[in-house]
Amino acid sequence: MTGDPWALEQGRLRLLVRLTPKSSRDGLVGIEHLSDGRRVVKARVRAVPEDGAANTALIKLVAKAAGVAPSQVTIASGPTARLKTLLIAGDPPAIRTALSAAVGGTRP
Repeated sequence: MTGDPWALEQGRLRLLVRLTPKSSRDGLVGIEHLSDGRRVVKARVRAVPEDGAANTALIKLVAKAAGVAPSQVTIASGPTARLKTLLIAGDPPAIRTALSAAVGGTRP
């Protein structure tokens, strides 16, 4: 997949994320191009990658940035990997706009 790190999938927004746990701060810090051509949102959380703490922090971070409840964000793949696919329920155009603004993007 190339292009944006988000796409519509089954009425939800699919988001590709590269997570860095044990960071000095929490945040969505931009979009990164991987060597295989995919684009992912770079996310950092202070939580450690133990007992799902980093995943829980990521879900809360993305939910806040997207303007949805944490219960509307699920990890579809990569729960133990750095690269993750999240599915976000809600209004996809509004979520895409919010995420684009959160990562400093110029186009929704």
